[in-house]
Amino acid sequence: MPRKAKLKTSEKASVPDSAGRFSYQGLDRVMHEKARLGIMASLAAHADGLLFNDLKQLCSLTDGNLSRHLGVLADADLVVPSKGGDGGRAQTLYRLTETGRSRFTEYISVLERVVADGQCETEKARLRSPDLAGGWSSS
Repeated sequence: MPRKAKLKTSEKASVPDSAGRFSYQGLDRVMHEKARLGIMASLAAHADGLLFNDLKQLCSLTDGNLSRHLGVLADADLVVPSKGGDGGRAQTLYRLTETGRSRFTEYISVLERVVADGQCETEKARLRSPDLAGGWSSS
């Protein structure tokens, strides 16, 4: 397999501004995982927080899976647990931290840009050529 040539410093400056346009650096790896995205969205929609079992049901996760993902989010200071009780039974309530709410809002903005870019490029391609180039067809 041939090696890709590295660009010299002078050549890097000539790379068009559109290079890397679709890399989306703002997609936060901690939140981008499907289960954690569901947890964050659920907590964002419930400002007062959600009990562990309610989150488990909303996100269709097992106890262990939810616990692991909540641990990752807590370690990143995105969610905070609060221990409490209900009639002698211990319960844990989870809420977004201020940092979590802010980072989730930023993350959603990046996702909106992903969708907008995809729609724009799809429409441009459709208008340019209804058939795919090089003898390819779309079926």
